[in-house]
Amino acid sequence: MMNFRQRMGWIGVGLYLLASAAAFYYVFEINETYNKLALEHIQQHPKEPPEGTTWMHSLKVRLLSLPFWLWTLIFLIPYLQMFLFLYSCTRADPKTVGYCIIPICLAVICNRHQTFVKASNQISRLQLIDT
Repeated sequence: MMNFRQRMGWIGVGLYLLASAAAFYYVFEINETYNKLALEHIQQHPKEPPEGTTWMHSLKVRLLSLPFWLWTLIFLIPYLQMFLFLYSCTRADPKTVGYCIIPICLAVICNRHQTFVKASNQISRLQLIDT
C-alpha cells in the first residue's frame, strides 16, 4: 500500500516527464527562432564584429558558439537531479529520500568515510594486554 508521499512522488514524476517531453518538442520541432539563429550563426561568421552590435547580439553569438557537450551538461545535470529527487520520493522508506542528489550523496559518503576512519582509529588505540 502506497502512502500519500509516494503517490505524490509518482504524480510529480509523471508531470515532470510530461513537461520535459513538451519542452523538448517545443525546442526541437515548433520554435523557428532557434533554427533561424543557428542558420544565421553558421552562414554569417564575421571575423570582426560590425559596428553598432549590441551586447545582447554579442552574447547570443558567444552562447551559440559553445560546444554541444557543454550545453548537454548544463541542462542534463539539473534535469537528472530533479528527476532523481522526484523518483526518490516514490520509495517506501522516507529516510532514503534525497540520497540520489549529488551534494547529499557526497555528504553521506564523506560522513561514512569519516565515521569509518574514526572507528578504525579507536580500535587501533586499544591495546591487548597479554598475561
